[in-house]
Amino acid sequence: MIEVLAQAPAYDGRSPFPHAQQRVGDHAGQVALTATTVIAPFVALAAGVWLAWGSGVTLTDLLLAAVFYAVTGLGVTVGFHRLLTHGSFTARPWLRVVLAVAGSMSFQGNLIDWVATHRRHHAFTDRPGDPHSPYRHGTGLSGQLRGLAHAHLGWMFSSEPTPAARYAPDLLRNDPAMLRVSRAFPAWCAASLLLPFAAGWAISGTLHGGLTAFIWAGLVRIALLQHVTWSVNSLCHMLGERPYRTRRHDRSTDLWPLALLSFGESWHNGHHSQPDCARHGRGAGQIDPSAALIGLLERLGWATNVHWQPPDFLQHHRGVAGKHTLHTSARSPGSSRALPVYQGKGTSCPIKPGRPQTICLPPQPVTPDGPEGKRN
Repeated sequence: MIEVLAQAPAYDGRSPFPHAQQRVGDHAGQVALTATTVIAPFVALAAGVWLAWGSGVTLTDLLLAAVFYAVTGLGVTVGFHRLLTHGSFTARPWLRVVLAVAGSMSFQGNLIDWVATHRRHHAFTDRPGDPHSPYRHGTGLSGQLRGLAHAHLGWMFSSEPTPAARYAPDLLRNDPAMLRVSRAFPAWCAASLLLPFAAGWAISGTLHGGLTAFIWAGLVRIALLQHVTWSVNSLCHMLGERPYRTRRHDRSTDLWPLALLSFGESWHNGHHSQPDCARHGRGAGQIDPSAALIGLLERLGWATNVHWQPPDFLQHHRGVAGKHTLHTSARSPGSSRALPVYQGKGTSCPIKPGRPQTICLPPQPVTPDGPEGKRN
């Protein structure tokens, strides 16, 4: 059964989105919670600098921060993104839970809302309907500056909710383990702060050691990971190179300075050209730690049905005009009026057996910039 989601509105690629002037969400409690999540880590950074003044940051704090950054960051990139959003591979049930819990400790929202928002982003990339496009207010200088702020932070305060029942029905209805992990989000956030504190106290043997670990490996680590993730939403649609063809109006870019900190997520143009591929950095020298971890999990037998791109993909993808590599319906390549739909198992959508529901979109023309365009 095919569920029609929404008609893609007419859009010329330059104008502000219709109804772009959105008020801040009406739910005061949710707005306050979001603001606290954004602001508190910066307060912690100031406190950490004050505590470290004259003595520096301890090696223990730095190592703990690196460990928790890697665990929670890979939980987002491998778990939330490549596994649960796009079905780039199939994981053992226990591994799904571990990755989901790790991602939930990143303070980026519960996993079902995260997945729903990201699927919506792919359904309407840089067009009306995209929850965090930097082109929301148009392509002029002032519009892009406002759009950059919206794509980075502002969208989280918007009154435009993304319905999980529409964009993540597979997780809501058919995945009780993920539903339980999602509902326990506040507990995972608490653990994300208490574990560094406990580790710092145990290693140093002092309450001061626990407090500094709480600040650097807890709050400051959360702030860094949050802003790296949000930079993929904002900067990776405005700065960088665009070597691969994508859907019309999609301005995703590859931004190499963020590659390591984002665990390969900043190879965003490569990702948008083939969203369910397990490797985002597919060019020479494009380091992708998330793909490396998926490869390790595959060798251990804990990940199967991994979608690795065939060796001739890059040349083929650059050479086929109008090629659209999301799963597609049989609509004509030039169509811009087709509707994004969900396709479940056993439908006409050519997804691999055992994969979760996937957003299936009709092909659209390539972006006007061309396959080798650059946006600086």
